[in-house]
Amino acid sequence: MKRFFLLIMSIWHQQLKLYITVIITGALMGIFVLAPSYDYISAREQTADPLSSVGYVFTQVKEILTGNISQGNVTLIMFYAEIGAMIGLLSLVLYKIIHSRFTQIEYLKIELDKDLPSIIRQGEGPHLEFKSSLRWDMVESRINRTLEGVILKTLAGFLNSHIGGTLLIGVADNGEIIGLEKDYSTLKKPNQDGFEQTLMTAISTNLGADLCHFVHVLFHVIDDKEVCRLIISPSTRPVFLEQGNTPKFFVRTGGATRDLNIQEALDYVFGRWKRVK
Repeated sequence: MKRFFLLIMSIWHQQLKLYITVIITGALMGIFVLAPSYDYISAREQTADPLSSVGYVFTQVKEILTGNISQGNVTLIMFYAEIGAMIGLLSLVLYKIIHSRFTQIEYLKIELDKDLPSIIRQGEGPHLEFKSSLRWDMVESRINRTLEGVILKTLAGFLNSHIGGTLLIGVADNGEIIGLEKDYSTLKKPNQDGFEQTLMTAISTNLGADLCHFVHVLFHVIDDKEVCRLIISPSTRPVFLEQGNTPKFFVRTGGATRDLNIQEALDYVFGRWKRVK
């Protein structure tokens, strides 16, 4: 577990280095681009003589590099360095958010173009799983909260995968449409909204609130029975599920979800997230 923790810290360290690099680059842009540009504009306003923008900026950069600048200009340069650093950092954050959103949108488009009955006929596989219910035990005809843990385990496996997957709730392993009626009867709000709220609460509580936006919930009606379709995008971080006070790391292997031992998890996390930009 210590080695696993060290690897996670290493991934975070890589991300930290990326942010520091962006901040330094932004600060240099502020010093060598923004500050000279500001000085050039000010100089043009104060004199009628034509000035070459390139020549002026080059002269200002030379003065900065040689240290031949006044105290007042030092303060101004530091100000623009801070502005440049903030712009760089903001640009990186916005890029990450936009890139993540576009990736999810493209993945959703691909999944939504697939016909659900056709998907069910394909049967379970590395990127498709069927579950009869969220919490209603079909064998014992009662509420069984351990079934929620099975759903969460599958979700964790898809979140940790490279391309995500689809989980259908209300469909038996053999593709038979079971529906969500029994699950609805166990909820305070016995409908789609109540089902989705229960599911998202379980994800937020057990996997992490930041992961909810990687799970997209849709409802379909097949043979007059409702089916919940979860389209899971790959997570941007390793996802753990605590079982018996022990955090476990699940991945999809073939048509099943299994937890990895420490060495397997180390290798998998390294290959999956180590080089994430």
